[in-house]
Amino acid sequence: MSDILKRILIAKEKEVEALKQQTKLSEFEASSFFHRIGKSLKNSLLHANQPQIITEFKRKSPSAGDINQSASLQSVIRGYVSAGAAGLSVLTDTNFFGGSLEDLKNARRTTETPLLRKDFIIDTFQLYQSKAYGADVVLLIAEALTSDQVAELSSKAKEIGLEVLLEIHSAEQLNKLTEHIDIVGVNNRNLNSFDVSLESSKQLVDEIPSQYAKISESGITDSEQAKELFQLGFQGFLIGSHFMHQEDPAEEASQFISSL
Repeated sequence: MSDILKRILIAKEKEVEALKQQTKLSEFEASSFFHRIGKSLKNSLLHANQPQIITEFKRKSPSAGDINQSASLQSVIRGYVSAGAAGLSVLTDTNFFGGSLEDLKNARRTTETPLLRKDFIIDTFQLYQSKAYGADVVLLIAEALTSDQVAELSSKAKEIGLEVLLEIHSAEQLNKLTEHIDIVGVNNRNLNSFDVSLESSKQLVDEIPSQYAKISESGITDSEQAKELFQLGFQGFLIGSHFMHQEDPAEEASQFISSL
């Protein structure tokens, strides 16, 4: 596990413990979004006959620093939806990515497109929180969780109506898959060096069982890359930094999706 991931997880544990002191699960269950029937990102991926793009709203990251601090979330989200995004990813970590749960809630108020909460989920408390703020899907990072944690969190997520994306970085992490996982994402970024290589996806695609939707994450900057990986067996592609680095992220997403 990289030093940056260790730092993030230590900070996240403190954050979650503090939130638990302030909020009860019953407050999340009382939210209007908590009882909303979620939209399935898995189905939209599996039933498509061309590459599907999950667009991301991201202000900054530990590896890239500031990416786009001036973009209007609602404007970008509307543009992504108009461009034909299959799903929307919203960063909600504040300390390292500049996001917030309010971003997630505002995205939900803007669209009914499947919405992924991208954060460092380590506790079932965060699952209830995700549902209450409008998420359809939550991210679990295999590198950050034990097999038992993945099993517990994915089971609870499904119980309360959330789909689960398990992000992996190596073949060994496929041992953490459970029946409650919906989507497997291969992150092409090396967590130690932060180098990005699409070879990670190419090497792992056939190792992922076919009952899971398969997506490739990080490092995809042109449609030809997506087309090639689609032919190899990936149905979807999560793209954030490439779009958010542009002056008009939604327009870049529109051109990218149109070229598919």
